[in-house]
Amino acid sequence: MKIIYAVTALSAALMASAASAQGVNLSGRWDCIAMCLAPPGNPAFITQNGWQLNALNEAGMPSRGWIDYPGHLWLEQAHVGALIAPDGDTLQFDNGTIWQRAPELPPPPPPLPPRYRKS
Repeated sequence: MKIIYAVTALSAALMASAASAQGVNLSGRWDCIAMCLAPPGNPAFITQNGWQLNALNEAGMPSRGWIDYPGHLWLEQAHVGALIAPDGDTLQFDNGTIWQRAPELPPPPPPLPPRYRKS
């Protein structure tokens, strides 16, 4: 009976870990706020597909990566890992660089309809 409880608890923990890793969507624009490779104002981008990542840092260098365990990612070409904040809005890299999710801007207003003159 103890074995059944242990197996049930272990499988529940593994499912929760996988769900929490999948629950954070890192796709989008990021702003470097500390230890940046490029001048301020250059954005970084991440595209996520499941556990796989494609990243473009603020200096324009691409890197493939993955979420190696919940709360941590690895970027292969950059040879750097990062801690993912629980809310998914901050990445703290091993080399001291910090990225923060860029705020999403509202869409532009629709264009005004053309005005016609009476002749």
